[in-house]
Amino acid sequence: MNRRAFLAASAATITTGSFAQVQAKDNAMLPVVDTHQHLWNLDQFKLAWFNANTPEGKILGHNFTPTEYAKATEGLNVVKAVYMEVDVVPEQQQKEADYLIELCKSGKTVTCAAVLSGRPNSDGFAQYAKQFKDSKYVKGIRQVLHVKDTPAGYCLDEKFVKGIQLLGDLGLSFDLCVRPAELPDYVKLVDKCPGTRFILDHCGNANLKHSPTDRDQWKKDMAAIAAKKNVVGKVSGFIATAPERGKAKIEDLASVINHTMDVFGPDRVMFGGDWPVCLLGVEKYGDWLNALRTVVKDRPEDQQKKLFHDNAVKFYGL
Repeated sequence: MNRRAFLAASAATITTGSFAQVQAKDNAMLPVVDTHQHLWNLDQFKLAWFNANTPEGKILGHNFTPTEYAKATEGLNVVKAVYMEVDVVPEQQQKEADYLIELCKSGKTVTCAAVLSGRPNSDGFAQYAKQFKDSKYVKGIRQVLHVKDTPAGYCLDEKFVKGIQLLGDLGLSFDLCVRPAELPDYVKLVDKCPGTRFILDHCGNANLKHSPTDRDQWKKDMAAIAAKKNVVGKVSGFIATAPERGKAKIEDLASVINHTMDVFGPDRVMFGGDWPVCLLGVEKYGDWLNALRTVVKDRPEDQQKKLFHDNAVKFYGL
């Protein structure tokens, strides 16, 4: 794609029609490892965050299983997927773990590894986490920290820090899903846990609704956390903050994506679909993936391969 064509695409919004056609014409279909695959069956699991009476609940309030994921990614060359925990209620964390391990073992889907739910400052966390040491399928732990009931400074609590340090001892990673304004706190957490590998989800939860001033601060904070070599950046999820579903501007996405990739560098970035949560910002999975493919179209092919496939395989040992 030449510069004139890219600028024309950048002026467009993400739609299922014309944008996808531009992408499909101009971009080779590189293999994809999706490092942020959500699955849930509401008949079996209770999600702590889910409220069917919200606008989000209307979009996300049904089952999203491997069958639906296969349909959503059909024709997109998604060859592997890493499941990402869905904030089940704490009493179902073990049930979630057992289900995902069996799913990965089965080999019947692209899901080949998992990052599971956990509460690093809970009394039973050490016993819970130790069962996953040397697991072929469980690669890390996440606790969603950008929710309203998480107090500021939560991640610097001594008990929480010890839980994160334990993950490093066990060879498990920790995903950071945080409020962008609190990125400086997580820089401190990373400094306290040099033996633990971290993944920063959703480009630090960059918000497409934020003002230019907020975006400038986000850029500074992203550069600070990217300077920590035990952190990798996940290009995922932030599409859900689009002001209107299916109306995000490619140029706005490019601003977030390019800054994330530039500060982390080509060897420390990975793609994440964040399906089905991405459907809050786009009509379908392919619209988000194709938008990202278009934004990075002019980067060297080896960098694109690292983003979409190679870095994830190396980081997770897939």
